[in-house]
Amino acid sequence: MELKGFQRSYLTKLSHDINPSVMLGAKGMTEALVKQTDEMLEQHELIKVKFVDYKESRDELSRKLAEASDAQLIRVIGNTAILFRSARKPENRKIKLPQK
Repeated sequence: MELKGFQRSYLTKLSHDINPSVMLGAKGMTEALVKQTDEMLEQHELIKVKFVDYKESRDELSRKLAEASDAQLIRVIGNTAILFRSARKPENRKIKLPQK
């Protein structure tokens, strides 16, 4: 599902007070990082990924991480990427996207 602009804005606002739950460091994008991202998305739906290293390629790595974890890349702000994916089980969904 492709998100509309107003939905991306809504998720960006929601992410404002969230601390990064995934850190991309010296090891880069590993299977363990993808697994951790997947688990965090399943628990929280909306997460931030902090780029400690690989800052120069954060846009490309953010897209790859979103694709690998079946998530939507909402925005990359500074050295932080915001990712969203609805929980796979409907009863675990916490975020209801506006439909306008």
